[in-house]
Amino acid sequence: MATTASSSSTMAMLNDRKRKLPNTSLGTLPASEREEILLPTMKNQGENTGNTTAVQKLDSESHVDVAYVVVDGGDSTHSPSAPSAVVSVDVLASELPPISAEERAVQKRKGMMHFLAICWMVFVMGWCDGTTGPMLPRLQAHYHIGFTIVSLIFVMSACGFFLGAMTNVYLTDKFGFGKVLVLGALCQTVAFIIISPAGPFPIMCCAFVLSGFGLSLQHAHANGFVAALNSPTKMGFMHGSYGFGALVALLVSTQFAKSDAHWSYHYSVSTALYLSVVTSSSLVFRGRRQEVILEESGERGTDNEAANTNKYKQILGLKEVHIIATFALIYVGLEVTMGGWSVTYILEERHGSSNSGYIASGFFGGLMLGRVSLMWLNKLLGNRLALFLYALTAIGLEITVWLVPSLIENAIAVSFVGLVLGPMYPILMLHSTTILPRWLLTGCMGYIASVGQAGSAMLPFLTGLLASKFGIASLQPYRLHDLNPYRHMGCDPPGSLRARIERSILASQSGSD
Repeated sequence: MATTASSSSTMAMLNDRKRKLPNTSLGTLPASEREEILLPTMKNQGENTGNTTAVQKLDSESHVDVAYVVVDGGDSTHSPSAPSAVVSVDVLASELPPISAEERAVQKRKGMMHFLAICWMVFVMGWCDGTTGPMLPRLQAHYHIGFTIVSLIFVMSACGFFLGAMTNVYLTDKFGFGKVLVLGALCQTVAFIIISPAGPFPIMCCAFVLSGFGLSLQHAHANGFVAALNSPTKMGFMHGSYGFGALVALLVSTQFAKSDAHWSYHYSVSTALYLSVVTSSSLVFRGRRQEVILEESGERGTDNEAANTNKYKQILGLKEVHIIATFALIYVGLEVTMGGWSVTYILEERHGSSNSGYIASGFFGGLMLGRVSLMWLNKLLGNRLALFLYALTAIGLEITVWLVPSLIENAIAVSFVGLVLGPMYPILMLHSTTILPRWLLTGCMGYIASVGQAGSAMLPFLTGLLASKFGIASLQPYRLHDLNPYRHMGCDPPGSLRARIERSILASQSGSD
């Protein structure tokens, strides 16, 4: 029999549970991950007593938490054989104990430390990607290889990215967020130690496999962590730090690329930067799991990383995840292609000087500014219209780079292409948080980011193949082709899409039980 709970001890236990997550809801959990809270035994209209269990569930319509309290072991007044009764309790945010200003200040300080550590890591990842463009002509000259062979570094990176995408969920469930971040940074450090001496090209290619693996893990968890904060501003600033890192790397690597003897020393700088990432990630996150880190800063954890559920099956069973991952693959591949091959295009088609590497700096500088300065425009236009206009503008600018034989015009156009491309990836990541189940958010974001990073290897390699057969002039029509899907992408789905996805997963779980 269902009755309304009025027991003060019941409410006390529920409120005590909620103190861990002040001013937030408990969140939605699948059937296999519902957290049970043992409560004191309760009388059921004078019947036999029994154990009570509260199962948390989020009512998205009224934005309150509904705790279904199951009373086991007692006889029902209507059915003596009934094993249990259900008692519903509405827990409003106003009923929660207030948090002191001092505690909130500590939480904000810790949250800022977490966010800055993530931004520093993403800055160094941008440094890593921004290095490639100015170094491609130097690698070709040093190893006496053509477009196809030098593009193998992108293929090797793709192998590493794919391996990272496939093992990310397993590693996170087994070791946790903090340890996997350090593992990714260590892989990058070792990779750049191998690359720094400019040894045989096959060894360098093997190092890029390790680099791609580490980069995949870092991208996955950086996006998953900031997405869990549900802050468009923080997402924009995090991705802006990536653009800033790529911008600085291009300015520095262009100087190293001018040197015939010491060009590989640039990778020694990259090694030192990744050692700093290992240190900062170890000190700030201390090898802990993501939900623990989020709760420390007063945020709501997305899921239990160690839950015994088949997350691979759930994630790979969502077609929405694959659609978003496909767009991420195209976008990231296009971004790295423009940053990497634009220098070669300007050198050969516009007969630029050794300072042409600064044109790629303009692209990544625009990328950084777009992600930070256009957030207000994204909000004003809406995601769907903003993406359409950005893609249309980028296509128009790319046509001018293709058809106008002016070095100055091309440099300006490439910078503005970076400006309008910049907001696209943060929009994509934030869109994921609105439709994907919260208990799978970290794994889904990791999969999307990892597949996206695989695009940073696949599309530049295809560019190298086309350049070998048709010349580097084929770069512009190829980029126009890659930009086209974003004109058709809709990022304003029905509000019930997340609920529909969650119901389908829960139904599949119930059917398998």
